[in-house]
Amino acid sequence: MKLLVTGGAGFIGSAVVRRAIEQGHGVVNVDCLTYAACLENVASVDQNPAYSFENANICDAEALTDIFQRHRPDAVMHLAAESHVDRSIDGPGAFIDTNVTGTYALLQAARAYWQESRKSDNFRFHHISTDEVFGSLGPTGMFTETTPYDPRSPYSASKAASDHLVRAWGETYGLPVVLTNCSNNYGPFHFPEKLIPVVILNAIAGLPIPVYGAGENVRDWLYVEDHAEALLLVLQQGKTGRSYNIGGENEARNIDIVRLICALLDEMRPAAQPYAEQITFVTDRPGHDLRYAIDPSRIRDELGWRPSVTLEEGLRRTVRWYLDNDAWWRPLQARQGVGKRLGTA
Repeated sequence: MKLLVTGGAGFIGSAVVRRAIEQGHGVVNVDCLTYAACLENVASVDQNPAYSFENANICDAEALTDIFQRHRPDAVMHLAAESHVDRSIDGPGAFIDTNVTGTYALLQAARAYWQESRKSDNFRFHHISTDEVFGSLGPTGMFTETTPYDPRSPYSASKAASDHLVRAWGETYGLPVVLTNCSNNYGPFHFPEKLIPVVILNAIAGLPIPVYGAGENVRDWLYVEDHAEALLLVLQQGKTGRSYNIGGENEARNIDIVRLICALLDEMRPAAQPYAEQITFVTDRPGHDLRYAIDPSRIRDELGWRPSVTLEEGLRRTVRWYLDNDAWWRPLQARQGVGKRLGTA
């Protein structure tokens, strides 16, 4: 297949690009290279003749039309999004522009191309979203594909809106769509403003390791390469019009994640004092959801997928990758907002 992947220079998008090329697909990577994008994420495939890059904004309808006509993709995998909750609190407008308006523009371009090219038998628009659209759980229960939407942050509200747009284009215009909602991703090439890379990089720099509130917030952690594998499977075998929740089956409190990373660093790069002594509890994020957890029964039962990487093994791989790849993350620390506390408004 030839895949048009939006946001393919980002964290999850680049994992999809790399895995798709490994599987023998052609990839057109459409990315406007915002602060969180990094072409080094796809350096391993950029000389592959099956890969091409288009520097374009998904809000640019004219550019999208041109890209569809020149590349003639068999499917779209839509991952381009503003995704950092803290940044959405400080500047929600960018999230509306990219996640809502951009998704609309992409849907329109894909619909026009699909209708013109008569690709109705095999064309697919795969929209990649988040479990945050479902809101916050208490101590028990899990999100399923039928859980009512209840977004609590500007980020999750913008992603919920984009999910609704995709479903509407499927129902109203017949566009062949499929949706996925994933739990928290982690792994190599994770932009250094998210929890796990912040913990690793602050620890080895001798800086305070910030933990929001009491660190009791629970997330379901999904290794990014497992996620990429699941996304490509859903693209090819998922039922049109259906959504699939993709979870890591690895629930953990934030404070436990932080302590596990500190223990791994104690082992891999010992310091004079245990890294856990750098943990610092800070004021919580406004509207911080208590717990996310995904019931992955549908993707397991219908498509036979389960995550292959345990939380401890995934964290070990991630810590080792950051220790071995400072040439990747050091330049990113100079980008706007990185290393600063955001989202306190």
